[in-house]
Amino acid sequence: MESLNIPVPHADTCWISGARAGALAEGVNAVAAAPIPPDESRRLAILDEYAVLDTPPEEAFDDITFLASAICETPIALISLIDDNRQWFKSRLGLGTPHTHRDYSFCAYAILEPDQLMVVPDATADARFASNPFVVSEPSIRFYAGAPLVTSEGDALGTLCVLDHKPRRLSNEQKRALRALSKQVLAQLELRRHVAALERRASAGERYKRALEQHRRRLEETVRETTELSLTDDLTGIGNRRALEAQLSAACAGLEAGDGVLSVAMIDVDRFKDVNDAAGHLAGDEVLTHIAAVLDVEARDGDSVGRFGGDEFLVILPGADAAGANLVAERMRRAVEHAGGPAASVTLSVGLATVHRPVDIHTLIDLADRALYQAKAGGRNQVATAIDIGEQEMADRAG
Repeated sequence: MESLNIPVPHADTCWISGARAGALAEGVNAVAAAPIPPDESRRLAILDEYAVLDTPPEEAFDDITFLASAICETPIALISLIDDNRQWFKSRLGLGTPHTHRDYSFCAYAILEPDQLMVVPDATADARFASNPFVVSEPSIRFYAGAPLVTSEGDALGTLCVLDHKPRRLSNEQKRALRALSKQVLAQLELRRHVAALERRASAGERYKRALEQHRRRLEETVRETTELSLTDDLTGIGNRRALEAQLSAACAGLEAGDGVLSVAMIDVDRFKDVNDAAGHLAGDEVLTHIAAVLDVEARDGDSVGRFGGDEFLVILPGADAAGANLVAERMRRAVEHAGGPAASVTLSVGLATVHRPVDIHTLIDLADRALYQAKAGGRNQVATAIDIGEQEMADRAG
């Protein structure tokens, strides 16, 4: 699977200036402070054991906020720790200040329910935050989602949170990823506490190295699994649209003018609405899952198969010219047409597009989509091929 490059704000981007945040943090206006959690003194004592407050930035934590921002597609991501009068950020992306007053903190509410992901779709419509200075003025926060950082004792030290300047919601996939990443923040903090204890007890250097290496491997595996989660379709288990667009961008960029070829197949399940209407959506889901498995089996080594959306699939065929792509597409169409099980009596329409030079992926997808329309207009259950993108441009200019 190709790596996914998602543009996110640089860590130095200051959506709120340090001076502005400092001025806001000087005094608390008429903002209702969050209730204090039960056993607050114990929670603060445990937080002190981690010896993390006011420490310099660390790459391990910054990597997690980067992933949280990229996966949740928000401009701001923070690792926030709540002490007795402030929220301090161990890692921050898209925010200039290292801390704010606790009474302005969304996270102070999130830690009240350690086992829940707190989501505020629109802060202006939430009585707890509508008058918050960070909502009514710079940086005009509208959306917040925070996953508590919960210790083995059950206390929430803070959150891994993402914020946006506009109201929004997270998908189930994004919520799941945010929770998974919050566990890795806590794992990093636990490692810090564990290492400190080892250093206090004895010269356990070798044990420390083994623990550190084991944790590093676990963290790398979790980051890999979380990234794959953000690129996988929940229903079918194949790549989702985000993964397809990333892979297609890389494939298009890799083409050299006049040297190389790339084809894509846009695939639509014929009359899929009739399947849902006749047998129900659960049966429709089984059909889509079965078709995804058939397409994956019939694809060549090196091809990428993904669910583009709804009942549409996209297959990326590196190195396949129009004739080669047609052979693969016909093989897929026939395999589904003659399949039994959930996909019995289901057919596919396929639109093919081929290019020999780098192009914008949306142009290529649009060309395949036009060919798909031709296949459906021609009676469905067939493959239609678009002419090469260069010939298309010449034809457009001539016509």
